[in-house]
Amino acid sequence: MFGMFNDTPVVGKANALIERPPQDIFNFVGANFLKNYPRWSPEVVELKPITEGPVKVGTVCKQVRVDQGRRSESTFKVMAFQPSKRICFEGVSNPYRCDYIFEATSPASASRITFTFELLSLDMFMRPFEKLIRVAVQEGTEKTVKNIKKLVEAEVAAPDHN
Repeated sequence: MFGMFNDTPVVGKANALIERPPQDIFNFVGANFLKNYPRWSPEVVELKPITEGPVKVGTVCKQVRVDQGRRSESTFKVMAFQPSKRICFEGVSNPYRCDYIFEATSPASASRITFTFELLSLDMFMRPFEKLIRVAVQEGTEKTVKNIKKLVEAEVAAPDHN
């Protein structure tokens, strides 16, 4: 009654054109997720894989984040891992989804990344703040995409010293 039990997800979506082919961006975001995620999301203060091996469908990780002074822990699982196309994570301990889609564009030297974050439900005590949460989620998705773009383009421009 009065929409109190409305479980409409809180969704933020952003995209950007990155001057690299999809494979390079996917490698940065997906294949090298454990190394790079804290770089594009500095709110991540701890990230630990729970499963062994390279990132793939079924990989489970635990993260500790500090967002706007609020510390939170969550466990998430890789639900989709399609090289050069998509990687998707879903919260195991909390109801959220992060989906990264990589698309080739013309010219082939550039790609579009689309990042969608969905908070799949809100606790009752958070409902009065839903509008603020929606704004924060949208701003967070835009910041994420900008950070990935900046890091990927900077890494490619830097000479490889290996």
